Amino acid sequence: HNLEMKHLPGADPELVLLSLRYEELERIPLSDMTREEINQLVQELGFYRKETPDAPVPEEFQFAPAKSLPILLPPQAPAADGRTPPKRDEEEHPDL
Repeated sequence: HNLEMKHLPGADPELVLLSLRYEELERIPLSDMTREEINQLVQELGFYRKETPDAPVPEEFQFAPAKSLPILLPPQAPAADGRTPPKRDEEEHPDL
């Protein structure tokens, strides 16, 4: 769910992670990975695998993967009043 495969002839395979606003968050090269490693990566990133193509997706996975990836979170700058904004929950996606 929420994973789309596009074949680009001549291009090295990579996983492109996008925000809910379709902004690029990260590119992960897949050339040196096996199918099993790619499946494990996608699962670790929080994507939901449907049992069948027409199976419903549970509500908690509708916007998955909606996890914060530590390498994707920018450092928090102090607010205008000088206070640092509260830290995000590790399970909260930066765009939610």
